[in-house]
Amino acid sequence: MAGAIASRMSFSSLKRKQPKTFTVRIVTMDAEMEFNCEMKWKGKDLFDLVCRTLGLRETWFFGLQYTIKDTVAWLKMDKKVLDHDVSKEEPVTFHFLAKFYPENAEEELVQEITQHLFFLQVKKQILDEKIYCPPEASVLLASYAVQAKYGDYDPSVHKRGFLAQEELLPKRVINLYQMTPEMWEERITAWYAEHRGRARDEAEMEYLKIAQDLEMYGVNYFAIRNKKGTELLLGVDALGLHIYDPENRLTPKISFPWNEIRNISYSDKEFTIKPLDKKIDVFKFNSSKLRVNKLILQLCIGNHDLFMRRRKADSLEVQQMKAQAREEKARKQMERQRLAREKQMREEAERTRDELERRLLQMKEEATMANEALMRSEETADLLAEKAQITEEEAKLLAQKAAEAEQEMQRIKATAIRTEEEKRLMEQKVLEAEVLALKMAEESERRAKEADQLKQDLQEAREAERRAKQKLLEIATKPTYPPMNPIPAPLPPDIPSFNLVGDSLSFDFKDTDMKRLSMEIEKENSPCRAPSPEWPSLKSSSR
Repeated sequence: MAGAIASRMSFSSLKRKQPKTFTVRIVTMDAEMEFNCEMKWKGKDLFDLVCRTLGLRETWFFGLQYTIKDTVAWLKMDKKVLDHDVSKEEPVTFHFLAKFYPENAEEELVQEITQHLFFLQVKKQILDEKIYCPPEASVLLASYAVQAKYGDYDPSVHKRGFLAQEELLPKRVINLYQMTPEMWEERITAWYAEHRGRARDEAEMEYLKIAQDLEMYGVNYFAIRNKKGTELLLGVDALGLHIYDPENRLTPKISFPWNEIRNISYSDKEFTIKPLDKKIDVFKFNSSKLRVNKLILQLCIGNHDLFMRRRKADSLEVQQMKAQAREEKARKQMERQRLAREKQMREEAERTRDELERRLLQMKEEATMANEALMRSEETADLLAEKAQITEEEAKLLAQKAAEAEQEMQRIKATAIRTEEEKRLMEQKVLEAEVLALKMAEESERRAKEADQLKQDLQEAREAERRAKQKLLEIATKPTYPPMNPIPAPLPPDIPSFNLVGDSLSFDFKDTDMKRLSMEIEKENSPCRAPSPEWPSLKSSSR
């Protein structure tokens, strides 16, 4: 029982000791975060928590901004969060923004997160036309913004219309020219393609290097009145204080560099700038609200401190950060080089693979054509052999007919002719027989020569068939890598040739030749014996 009472007492004491908290929403340029803050936290406690969460070490550029009755204010580090004139409705919202700007972004911004936050904020100010940017510079800045987001330009990936949903140019620039979105995209892409090889942080830094040369970059403007009641604009930036005409925010009428200002003070709504040179008159002006004077003084103190800090040796913390940044940059550069080498090797391997696949396909086609050529050569050899045999048989038949004619002629000569008429007829028959015998002898000789020629063609065709088989065997045993093209041995011009070397394989026997040869063989295979000449019957007549 006593133990239960003690446990309840310890639990109630712990419950009483838990600090009260409230919810805070922090809005950065690309994210939102919520934190539970203790009621007693000061502005520095919340600011340090946000910086630790972001991994940000260059904290002196940033602050937590909130709005009071249409007036911008910054959270004070030494004042409780809830003591500021902020909405008590949770979550309490603050914007984490750059409060002070560097003179030279490339030298002063060390961390990549710092560069990225500045890039996003300056880009938004240009697109919202809070910073004036000429059209040519707007297109160039847009191209670096695209490089930072999409990486290197790839025509196969970044096709026409890929920037259609992107906000890259101020509306004033778009309305200044009669150009379609496609035409703007084409101009931006032309610059974008030239930024190949730049990483995101490099592209963002190039963006900032161009933007920091714009006249309105990093300037906070405030409406003021001089002693005469003339409306003017006060500009506060990293270099000093500037007085502008309300109609011209680009060129100041008067400038007070920080190293020429001796003192800045305000009393109620009156603000006083005392130059270092006592010969120069003190400049006094009035603002509309006391709260605005406080904000001007905050910005003046912060910018002046950073101005003097830049002209001194870097602190140990900054030196360590720059050394770490250099090491990180070198490491990333080596990593990018390694990735570039790997990408190049992969592309070369893919090209080699494609070449080998192309060569393999070509070899398969060559093998197919070699097989077709071999089949044609075999068919041709068979046709030539068959025609040679037929021609040889015809030659023998003609020779036999010639012998029979000669015998008939001898028989006719030996036959006794009884009468003169029979003798005349007999002489005529003999003459005809002699002519026929002469023609048959010539035809027999021609057929014999043709048979010899066909035998020779058959032999050469079989030799070509042997070479085609040998070439097919070479193609089948060819190595994977492309061989040196052999020089073909010349074939006799009288016979069909088979071209098995080179990128393509050709066979000189045309389909029409094959058909003609087949028709001749069929014709000659048909009963084609010439009928024996009809010899007149010789009747012996008795005198």
